[in-house]
Formats: sequence, C-alpha cells, structure tokens
Amino acid sequence: MTEKYLIYRCVICNYEYDEEKGDMDNGIEPGTRFKDIPDDWTCPQCGADKDCFELKKE
Repeated sequence: MTEKYLIYRCVICNYEYDEEKGDMDNGIEPGTRFKDIPDDWTCPQCGADKDCFELKKE
C-alpha cells in the first residue's frame, strides 16, 4: 500500500505545499508531513505564516 500524501493550500496566495514533494528550496525534504514542518516556516510565495494553510479538498 502506498503512503498517502496530503496537499495544503495557502489561503492568501493559493500556493500549494505537497507533502510528497516537500519544499527543497527552503530545506523541507520530500515526504515531510505538513505537521512536521517547523512552526517558523512561511509560505515561499507570499511569506504567510504556517497557520494560513488549509488542507486542500480532494
């Protein structure tokens, strides 16, 4: 069974954080769960705080 990765969307600019892809430009490895990203991480596009993200509906 393959692991299911989630996608979180920034409510400010619509940037999508894909757990499967991570955010390598900012040191977040592929496969990193959103809940495991450091709290001081911000949206790479608009700089919004992590709490400005919501789970994208499937």
